[in-house]
Order: sequence, then C-alpha cells, then structure tokens
Amino acid sequence: MQYPWRASAQSAPLAPSVPELPQTGVRAPTERTPSRRFRQRIEVVQVHKQRQRPVHQPLHLRDNRPTIVFVTVCTDKRKPILARADVFEILLDSWRQSDHWSVGRFVVLPDHIHLFCAPAKTEATDLKPWVIYWRSLASRVWPRVEEQPVWQWDYWDRQLRSDESYAAKWEYVVNNPVRHGIVKCADEWPFKGEMTSFDW
Repeated sequence: MQYPWRASAQSAPLAPSVPELPQTGVRAPTERTPSRRFRQRIEVVQVHKQRQRPVHQPLHLRDNRPTIVFVTVCTDKRKPILARADVFEILLDSWRQSDHWSVGRFVVLPDHIHLFCAPAKTEATDLKPWVIYWRSLASRVWPRVEEQPVWQWDYWDRQLRSDESYAAKWEYVVNNPVRHGIVKCADEWPFKGEMTSFDW
C-alpha cells in the first residue's frame, strides 16, 4: 500500500529548485573595493606615521647671519636619566670635544635635550655625524652601566628661519620644565645654560 504522505523516489524534491538567473554579463565581485573615505583614512594614517619619523632637511647657508639649528635628542625608551649633576657635566664635556659645531643655549630634561647649535668651522661636518659623535662620547663615560643604551637611534632638528627670533624660541624652550610640571618657574631648573653666544 502506498501512503499519500510518503514521497516516492520519482516524486518532486522536497526543496524547490532555484531558477537560473539570466546572463547579464556582470561578474560577482570576488574582492570588495575600498571606499573613497576608507582610502582617505589610510592616507592620513600613513602621513601621520611619516611625521613621527625625523626628517633631516639640508641646511640653507646665509651670508649675514649664522646658521642656527634647533635639535632635540631623546633617551632610549624615554628613560629619565639625564637630569643629574654628573650627567650634566658629561654632556658639557662631550660638546666641548665635538668642536665642529658650537652649542648655544640648551636645556636638559629628564628624558630629552633641547639645544641650539651652529657650525663652528667653515668646513664643518654635517649635523648628523656631529650628533652621533658627542652622544658616543657621553655613552663611553656614562656613570651607570645599567642605563645603557642611553640614546634613541635618531634625533629631531629644524633650522631657524630668517624671520624667526632666537630669543623667542629660547623663551619657549627654557620653559619646558614648567610645562612638564617639574618646577614652577624656569629659573628653578638647574640643568640649562649657554655655551656659545650666537649673534642673530
């Protein structure tokens, strides 16, 4: 006996068949194309990463004014190891030995240094070898071995433009300890000074 609720082998399949779509010539996308807004965000991120890397521009020599460069050097992993009396003397001695460039006004903070410098010789070495040299001099006589390595691999630099004021730049830099909350007044910070006076 054949029961009506049982489907035979020749009966229609339980799931209806999907009709074939007409060929339109449009191929289903295999990869999603990024939107314009997404591409713009990627470009912004890439530019931001590039700005995080120091860009060392060539110096522009002027006849009537000295070439003053503002340099920032940081410690490795921003370790707070610089603002000490013995390290301060080591830095001064290293700058005296590195005579191709002269250090003007400077301030030493716990994890970085701001300084203004200018070529001391007519055929002075480039800025980068000079920075590497005085940092190596300081590292060789560093008083605490466990603080090695001392320096980050690179540094930041920017040449002062002819319309900029050296005194105004220094006024901003010397107040860095105040902005960092280390002291209440710039005069209270002992790790600063001027090695060479620049006529600007």
